[in-house]
Amino acid sequence: MAVRKILVVDDSPTDRQFMLETLAKKGYQVVVADNGEDAIVKAKSEKPDLILMDVVMPGINGYQATRAITRDDATKHIPVIMCTSKNADTDKIWGMRQGALDYLVKPVDPQQLLAKIATLN
Repeated sequence: MAVRKILVVDDSPTDRQFMLETLAKKGYQVVVADNGEDAIVKAKSEKPDLILMDVVMPGINGYQATRAITRDDATKHIPVIMCTSKNADTDKIWGMRQGALDYLVKPVDPQQLLAKIATLN
């Protein structure tokens, strides 16, 4: 599966912009959501090839949104990579248990992110 469209979910405008610029420079189409509720809706409507999910957000957090997306028949095929400042081992384990494919800790290294995306292609 070639990754072309990526949904970036983050409530921080700075982090969203960083991801958008990093990914757009490499030719990816980027769709953004600023909360978990919007992420679930856009996962269904935009049908991205990959979701980059923050954890700490108002309302539905990234763990809850990931669980909803990875357990819904319409979206369960979309890989989710958590991108968050939560860096404890228990946070990573919990993210993976919610259905995340991988887990990156902020500040996200652009080369590491792009390398992980490349492995999906």
